[in-house]
Amino acid sequence: MPITTKSLAAVALVAVSGLSLSACATTDYVDEQIAMVNSRIDGVDAKANQAAAAAAAADAKAQAAATDAQNANRRIDQLNGRVDRLEQAAAAQRRPRN
Repeated sequence: MPITTKSLAAVALVAVSGLSLSACATTDYVDEQIAMVNSRIDGVDAKANQAAAAAAAADAKAQAAATDAQNANRRIDQLNGRVDRLEQAAAAQRRPRN
């Protein structure tokens, strides 16, 4: 059975058509891939939001601790003055031993 040019062209056309159609992505496939990527993005976004909330809470606690430390330092400074005055008064009342 001889191969004619017409049958060879038909076979080539079928082969090229099959190859070109197999390279096309279907809408369902693309939708599935996009859905997977979107779910990953949503997960990363949720984790980033959690981290931002935790950082904001830590910052608020650090600010509160800094305020408490400043108040404690002021109180210590006030007490140091009182202690110094009491020590001076006590030293002035001491009698030398003979």
